[in-house]
Amino acid sequence: MRKVFGVLSVIFLGLASAAQAQSLRALESREDGRRWEAVGRLEIAGTAFCTGALITPELVLTAAHCLFDPATGARVHVDDIQFLAGWRNGRAAAYRRVRQAVPHPDYDYSGPADMMRVRHDLALVRLQHPIRNTTIAPFGTDIDPRKGQNVGVVSYAHDRSEAPSLQELCEVVARQNGTLILSCEVDFGASGSPVFTFDASGAPRIVSVVSAKAEAEGQRVSLATVLQDRLDELHSALEAEQGLPPGVATHRAGARNTQAGKFIKP
Repeated sequence: MRKVFGVLSVIFLGLASAAQAQSLRALESREDGRRWEAVGRLEIAGTAFCTGALITPELVLTAAHCLFDPATGARVHVDDIQFLAGWRNGRAAAYRRVRQAVPHPDYDYSGPADMMRVRHDLALVRLQHPIRNTTIAPFGTDIDPRKGQNVGVVSYAHDRSEAPSLQELCEVVARQNGTLILSCEVDFGASGSPVFTFDASGAPRIVSVVSAKAEAEGQRVSLATVLQDRLDELHSALEAEQGLPPGVATHRAGARNTQAGKFIKP
């Protein structure tokens, strides 16, 4: 029988997060982080950050709520976003400004903090110039993982913002309403972190994106957005918006929230 979590106390991660649990390993050295250079910090107006990952040389996959100013609810202007690929100890493997940033068309930042909001919490960011570097290989994507399958998460967080960390062993606890409930523990900064499965050779492929943390029946879990169908919808939204004037496509946010992030409860 499929287990359904009836009540989830959802806490959205805002613009900055962390992960703790089994096998959390800091990727502080160049050798440790070599295969993860396509994961980077997405800087938001120099005051906050999320995590994102390259899926093509010019496209970064992240969470939709990272594109909104928590103080005003307005879309953050693309000029205020920068992607730092492989950021580690004050240096990045590549720095890129952003040309375009699009949330999933069904995502509602002002909507209730519930599973439906998590379901569409996905965004694509197009860089001004592709990253073509032999040490930074974009990740492939794969079908949604099944319940009980092991997954891994690579993320930055407010208390470990200078290097990413890898949590190799957490699992899909349940699938519910188009979202994944994971045993991975996350916090501010992990918003938009890629969730990976690993093939027989150990190669990682992105299957989901971290959206929020929650409590379910006393258990700390994380909530993630599945990619099935939604990634195609995002690509279509990105192409539809391309070429529009910046003032039409996005709106420059007003006052900035200087905090790393803020808890939002339903």
